[in-house]
Amino acid sequence: MVLIALVIIAGLLLLFILFLTINHNYRLHGEKKQFPPPGKMVELNGKKMHVYRKGQGTASLVFMPGHGTSSPAIDFKPLWHRLLNNYRVAVVERPGYGWSEVAKKPRDLDTMLEETRMALHLAGENPPYVLFPHSMSGLEALYWVQKYPHEVQAIIGLDPLVPEVVEKSLKLPPKTRLLFMYLISRLGLSRFMPDADAEKMFPLLQSDQLSSEDKKQYMAMVYKSAYTKNMLHEIDCLQKNAQKVQAEGIPPDTPMYFFISEGSDVDAPGWREILTDYVLKTKSGKYRHLNCGHYLHHYRAELIAKEVSDFIKDLPLSKY
Repeated sequence: MVLIALVIIAGLLLLFILFLTINHNYRLHGEKKQFPPPGKMVELNGKKMHVYRKGQGTASLVFMPGHGTSSPAIDFKPLWHRLLNNYRVAVVERPGYGWSEVAKKPRDLDTMLEETRMALHLAGENPPYVLFPHSMSGLEALYWVQKYPHEVQAIIGLDPLVPEVVEKSLKLPPKTRLLFMYLISRLGLSRFMPDADAEKMFPLLQSDQLSSEDKKQYMAMVYKSAYTKNMLHEIDCLQKNAQKVQAEGIPPDTPMYFFISEGSDVDAPGWREILTDYVLKTKSGKYRHLNCGHYLHHYRAELIAKEVSDFIKDLPLSKY
């Protein structure tokens, strides 16, 4: 009898998982039609990447998302929409992020950087760029300067990861936890999250900078692009990527302005001090400490936009 009961329970569980999978994929299909990509889809290595572009200015500001950001184009909106009067903005959604498809290529820095550069080119954006990396994209932005210094006018770091943090203090979540979150995402279990929990997990949903349509698109991207395989592989490559950037040294000549959070929601003791020390080792490095969370462009977008505009105008040989 016990064996029969276990078989019945296992069968019911499999049926439940099958129901969840079918329901999730059916709704993803509908959301794909309801929310088409707002930017340009470009093809790289047989996969499509999404580049969102807006604005008419002469300077090109490139926003680079932090790890796990499901909808970069919307995530950065509180900041980029304040800069449209004077600059062009481009948000690059890496493979597995936002409207971009999941790619089979490795997540080493050389691969990711070339994807970003080529996606911008195919979308009609050309260097030099002012880079806006958030969190883990800090490594890619620094590597960009190391490899192609003539393509980068400046780096505006939004709590950007630097290699010293990875070496000294960053504590990564257990692989089992990441795989569990991946499974939850693929089954669509996050769709059953109460609205109150969703707003707590995604505080951007409470922002008055997003329209109701933006918020619906944002959640559609969460259901599609949360904890994708590319995001998991980025964690696997993080140590080697940080070592590669560290081996090249701090780029001394590129102007940098780091906006640095208090680090309370980043599992890396000494976060603020390490980032501050890093940027001060450059010739024209600046920093601003902000008492807010890691996604500081959600909380202090108005201040950051003003500081950024002044900083860009004062860049050496700036034509902006």
